[in-house]
Amino acid sequence: MTAPNVRPDHPSREGPVATKKQKQEERRARAEAARAAQQAAARKERMRAIAVFGAAAVVVIGLILAALVPFLKDRSADKKLADADLASLGVSENAAGCRAPVTKDATGSGQHENPGTPITYPDHPPAFGKHWGNFLYGSEIRTFYSRQDRPELERMVHSLEHGHTIVWYDDSITAGDADYEALEQITSKLGLDSYVMAAPYDKADGGAFPDGAHVAITHWTGPADQKGVWQYCDKVSGSVIKSFVTEHPKESAPEPGAA
Repeated sequence: MTAPNVRPDHPSREGPVATKKQKQEERRARAEAARAAQQAAARKERMRAIAVFGAAAVVVIGLILAALVPFLKDRSADKKLADADLASLGVSENAAGCRAPVTKDATGSGQHENPGTPITYPDHPPAFGKHWGNFLYGSEIRTFYSRQDRPELERMVHSLEHGHTIVWYDDSITAGDADYEALEQITSKLGLDSYVMAAPYDKADGGAFPDGAHVAITHWTGPADQKGVWQYCDKVSGSVIKSFVTEHPKESAPEPGAA
């Protein structure tokens, strides 16, 4: 039997078809691989975005809490102070170690020195006397002054002339002390309209309080029969301050109703 006359290098009839199918399979595989890579990249990008968003959310929540917690604490403290009775702030009247009030005939009403002129006061602290003409007004008037922001003594005396009661504290009472915090609370509760302010008085102002006292409450009465009034105490007492202010209101002053 004679073998068919076929050239050995002639391609099979299935060769081109197989090659075409193979190329199609390869294209599909590449397309699938590209889609898979795109999907993986998209998943990775989503995860990155979620991580960034999560981190940003944590930061934002942290900032909100950092601002909210002190705010809520302040609101709670303000409410507690608003609900508190003035007599409950500081120590009791019996524990304050207060001396009987002292009065002297007052002079100096309307006697103004040029700002910057030193004035020597014989009493520590002063309750009346000559003073500078540039009185405190507007935002300068506060219920509590620290050692860093207290105005000049001569201007504080002008405030006494206008009806303010000043609760002075000496250099033994410092920030963080119970008496310091009590004074802040008492004067804050009384408010600006009460014309009550707390202020430091140091030995550099002219001398120390008598009898080892650390607190001195002063008022300048008037308009008629003007007097300087002092009450010295060892400790801060809301009850004592309340009684003093009731006895010597802002209307009793050489120049009532002024700033």
